[in-house]
Amino acid sequence: MCEANAYIYEDGEERLYLENVDILKPEGDRIYLRNLFGEQKEFEGTIKEISLIKHKIILEKKK
Repeated sequence: MCEANAYIYEDGEERLYLENVDILKPEGDRIYLRNLFGEQKEFEGTIKEISLIKHKIILEKKK
C-alpha cells in the first residue's frame, strides 16, 4: 500500500487530518483530498511537505 496520511501543521505541531489519502489535487488555493474509503475533504492552504518514504503529507493553513 502506498497511501499517505495528511496532517495539518499548526503552532509547531502536526495534527492528523485524513488517513489513507489516495488522491490529492491542488485546485487554486484549496487542496482536494480523498481517501481509499471515499471520504473527501477540502483544505484551504498549501502543501508544506510530502514524504513518500514516511507516507506523510503536511498541509499548512493559508496565512
